[in-house]
Amino acid sequence: MSNQIELDIRELKPGFGAEVTNVDIATADAETRAELVKTFQLHGALLLRNQKLSPDELVAYLSLFGEPEGHTLQEYTLPGHPEIYILSNREENGKPIGAHNDGVGWHTDYSYKKKPVQNTMLYAVEVPPSGSDTIIADCCAAYNALSEERKEQLDGLILHHSYKHFMETREFGRMTLSEELQAENPDVFHPLIRTHPADGRKALWVSTGTVTEVVGMSNPEGLKLIDELVEFVTQDQFTYQHKWQVGDVITWDNRCTLHTGTVFDDKKHFRLMHRLWAKGNVPY
Repeated sequence: MSNQIELDIRELKPGFGAEVTNVDIATADAETRAELVKTFQLHGALLLRNQKLSPDELVAYLSLFGEPEGHTLQEYTLPGHPEIYILSNREENGKPIGAHNDGVGWHTDYSYKKKPVQNTMLYAVEVPPSGSDTIIADCCAAYNALSEERKEQLDGLILHHSYKHFMETREFGRMTLSEELQAENPDVFHPLIRTHPADGRKALWVSTGTVTEVVGMSNPEGLKLIDELVEFVTQDQFTYQHKWQVGDVITWDNRCTLHTGTVFDDKKHFRLMHRLWAKGNVPY
């Protein structure tokens, strides 16, 4: 007997994102789950609240969207579940149990890979009373807001992404890469204007942290352009700011968004999140 229901959908902001208010993903049938995937593909982000998911159930939910992607750094993966990366400021036996402030700064995940991750999923286990919000920028809305002349100027531009540059210059968790990690993560080149495979919509797919140059432009002019575009994409009119509650699980489409975490009072409060990724394809 099918338990499929008609999805009750509320936009996260006008024209972007979807909160589905009437689904328990742990008990949803295959048809309902398929509708969730369709909703995600069209809206750019998908939020479910009040979920109680075991690690196995969380991995199963992520797997609806694609094959789970591994993590470059393995130190904070959940024991027995390498697909799940822990974000937390808690410690056990004097050692951190997860990465802290890992996602602060506008970016799109794994943009330094030939095949960046398709979507990121975060599940809230413990949240502070304020701060630690996640902000998501709609890169398609930003692209659509450009003048036709500006679109033509930007079309065809290629960005040089570097994991080495990212890790050695980031604000939090800065580190010098080993030769092994450098070899495993060579520099890559991706288009500034990215096409979404679901429906062909265009995204202004700019990022910070990993980008070292606009191919064919000298610096600092190239990086100045990047800064200008990031500032444009991340205007309030294009962003959704998510205030976390325990049991929230949100996944966003890295092919058409940027995101950033925000800080909180980590001397007084604790945060524990589970992060997962689904594998993606070569941007075009």
